Formats: sequence, C-alpha cells, structure tokens
Amino acid sequence: MKNFNPTQTNAWNKLQSHFETIKDTHLTSLFKDTNRASTFTIQWQDFLVDYSKNRITEETKTLLLELAEEVGLSEAITSYFGGDSINATEGRAVMHTALRDFSDVAFQKEEVAQVRSSIKTFTKSIIDGAHKGATGKTITDVVNIGIGGSDLGPVMIVEALQYYKNHLSTHFISNVDGDHVMETIKDLDPETTLFVIVSKTFTTQETLSNATTVRKWFVDQLGEQAVENHFVAVSTNLEAVQNFGIASQNIFPMWNWVGGRFSLWSSVGLSIALAVGYDHFEQLLKGAHEMDIHFKEQPFEENIPVITALLSVWYNNFFGAESEAVIPYTQYLHRLPAYLQQAIMESNGKSVDRNGNRVTYETGNIIWGEPGTNSQHAFFQLIHQGTKLIPADFIGFKKSLHGNTDHHDKLMANFFAQTEALMNGKTEAQVLSEFEGSTLSRKRIEQLTPFKVFEGNKPTTTYLIDTLSPKTLGALIGMYEHKIFVQGVIWNIYSYDQWGVELGKQLAKQILSDFQDVNTSKHDASTKQLMNSYKKD
Repeated sequence: MKNFNPTQTNAWNKLQSHFETIKDTHLTSLFKDTNRASTFTIQWQDFLVDYSKNRITEETKTLLLELAEEVGLSEAITSYFGGDSINATEGRAVMHTALRDFSDVAFQKEEVAQVRSSIKTFTKSIIDGAHKGATGKTITDVVNIGIGGSDLGPVMIVEALQYYKNHLSTHFISNVDGDHVMETIKDLDPETTLFVIVSKTFTTQETLSNATTVRKWFVDQLGEQAVENHFVAVSTNLEAVQNFGIASQNIFPMWNWVGGRFSLWSSVGLSIALAVGYDHFEQLLKGAHEMDIHFKEQPFEENIPVITALLSVWYNNFFGAESEAVIPYTQYLHRLPAYLQQAIMESNGKSVDRNGNRVTYETGNIIWGEPGTNSQHAFFQLIHQGTKLIPADFIGFKKSLHGNTDHHDKLMANFFAQTEALMNGKTEAQVLSEFEGSTLSRKRIEQLTPFKVFEGNKPTTTYLIDTLSPKTLGALIGMYEHKIFVQGVIWNIYSYDQWGVELGKQLAKQILSDFQDVNTSKHDASTKQLMNSYKKD
C-alpha cells in the first residue's frame, strides 16, 4: 500500500481550501437544489443510504474521491482481498472476508469450509437434542466465555437476532469480575448447560480466569468426567485448550489471519449459530459477503463504505469533529454502538503512521450511541444545542418484525423527524411565531427566545433498510468493517494491530504479583497508595 502523509497530497490541500469556502454554509441552503436528495443517495439491495443531510457539495464529493485515488485506495483494496500482509507490524494478512466467501476461489476455502461444516454439525446436534449432557439430559442453556471480539460480536448479533432465536437460552460472561460470573451461572443447571470458551490465544487473563472459575463450579457438582459433554473451545492454541481439559473433538479452530474485532464470522460465531441455528448464521455470512463484493467492485462514487468513510474523514480532519454517534431505531441493535466502539476505536485509534512516525493530523473517531427513541430523551440535547459538532448515523428498518404497525409508525416518525430537526433547526423568527397569541409578556418572550432557537446544520447519514434479518445485519456490519479499512488507508495507519491493548495487560500482571508486598513494588506514589488502601485489612 502507498505510504505517505495524506495532508501532503494535492487533494488534501484542495479540500482545505474548499473547506474554508463552505464551512459556514447551512444545509438548508444546499437543499435549494431540488435534486440534492437523489444525488446524494445510494440504493443497494435492501439498503437506501441517504447522505444528503451532510455538509457537502458535489465539489466536496469530487475532492474526497480524488483523495481516495491519490492515497492509493484502489490498490489497497486489491491487497486487502488478495491476502497480502497488510497488518505489517504483526506480519499477517487480514482475511476475515474469506470466512464468508462460499465461492470456489475463496482464500483457504477447504479449511474454512471444514470449520463451517463442523459448526453446522455440532449446532444441529445441540439444537435437536442429539447431544446429551453427562447425565443424559439435553442442553437448554449456552454460556459464551470470552472478552473483546470474542464477546462483543457474538453478544451483539445474538441480541440483534432475538426474533430468530430458538429455544436455547444464551448467556455471556466477559468481565473478570467474580460477581458478574456468579450472577450469570447461579441459576443455571450444570446438567443442561454448555460452556463455549472463546480465546484466540487461550492466554487472555480475563477469559481464562472466568473459564477456570466456571469449570470448578461445574466439576464440584458433576465431576471431572462430565467436562467432555459440556465444554467446547474456540482457539488457535490447540495445545493450551487440551491442557485445560477440553477434548480435541470439542475444539473449533480459527486462524491468525482473523483479527479478534472481526472474528464473529469465524468459529467465534459458534454461540451465534447455537442461538439462531446454522442456517441463519450462514445467511449472516452471506449478507456480509455481498457487501464485500459491493465494496470490492462498485465505483467509489456509488460505494457505501467508501463514501461513508470519506464523510468521516471530512468531519474529523476538516471540521474537527472528534466523535460520531450511532443511533439505531430498533431495540434489537442496542449493542451495536458498543460493538462498533471496539471495531472502530481499537482499529483506528493510532497516533503513529505506517512509517513509524507520529502523525500530524487527527485519526480515529470516538464512537458512541444508544437506540432511538431512548436516546432522544437522553443525549440528543447535546447534539441539537450543544457546542460540539457530532455527525450521526441513523439506522432504521421499514418493517416491524412483529408487525405492530402502530408502534412502528411512531418509531419511524421520530426517526425521520430527528434527522430533519438536526438539519433545519429552528430560527428566531419561527420561535417568535410560536409565541403569537401567547399570554406571556413581551419581556418574557425576549428572555425565552434564545433558549428555543436551534441552529441546525447538524449532519446525519440515514440507513433505511427493508427488514432486520440475518442477511441485512451481515451486510450492515460488513459495511462498517470496510469503512474502517478505508479510513485507515487514508490516515496512513495500520488498522489491524492492537499494541495499545497490551500495556495495561502487562502492568495488571505486575500489580497482581505486587499485591503480596506493595511497599517493595516499583510503582508511582499514587498507585502504591491505591494498592495499599485496597489490600488494607
């Protein structure tokens, strides 16, 4: 991939000049163009992506596309899908897209197909009741034990696809918090529970601590010999898994070319397949694969991940917007913002470029959000009238899964109203007209008016999708994954390593050891004081 400072490109310099000319332009004036909505909309399969309520013109789009070409995005996409080691600091390819490719030319297709077949066979045996627990009872509950990508992806998908769930109850343990562990398992019946331990390296402290605690709780009740019927693992470290006591036939492998943030498509998705059935899991994969094809083949000007990534760069690097809100108008996607926080912030939260130099420009965005309409009664005040510019993604669906049109019409009325309100705002003249006929004094009206004015001009991108299904969900997640990649290419950073995660892990191990004698530890005075207070009798 090309490797240079994006701010030194011709396109970046032109964008900077262009920004100075349009930075104060209001969206309402841009909509004097009656064709604007259709001009800045992409229709793809069940997706309508309307980005017309963004502070851009056709010239902005042209210059952003020039930037994509100048930094070598086309060549980078070829390297990405071609299996090149684009995760250069770790010497790995980034091939999670191969996990959802069912074609004859797929990367390592035979290995991937074999694991998919194992997932299909195993999940069917659990769901159908053919696989019995140690005492002959069928499985009723599944507990996924993992953290980071081994938890956030599976739990987000399982929550999102609740409508498609089968009879199995699915639980998730992630935090190395003993209370969290015990609250999850306290009412479970070990005779009917399956535990899925998910750890790429099988060395992650949180996951191993939680798995060890759960294993002891289980063995104390059913004995060591029962482990084989109730514990399975997903990992690359087969030896460590076997040493833990899990039988080889209960190990689902994964590969080093799959990053944790993007691993739900692999055997890490075992809990997903157990929760919704393998056929729905496969539809999830196929939806993502169709987005892969769109990203790889569609011209940039009609390419959803490319356009949305360029918009993020536009706001982050020119408007100085540090965060983006993700607002799904469905309770099913209530875990999507948390999932995207890891996917985006762990990937592009980098301050060193691909040359190893400190960057001179902003990189990763802060991602946050909650479902609508709940969020309207929480943080929308800040987006509407606060001092920060916060671009927002609005995600909605045309159909209610349970068919309650009355509720769904109210939900979607709020969905459309908020993007319109954020764009238009409310002028002083409009506020004063609302006071007409009021019994308030002129002085009181003058006092209240500034508080009721909304400046508007708040950018939003709307994703209107036909129905929330495994396939459309797969496509949506795939879109965000490719958006991450495009941003990383433009910012000249390595999106797929995660060295920043390691320092805290190292220090935690040291502090755990130093609890034995805090006064001899080599920590700063504040940390020593905190450690002493914690360990004080």
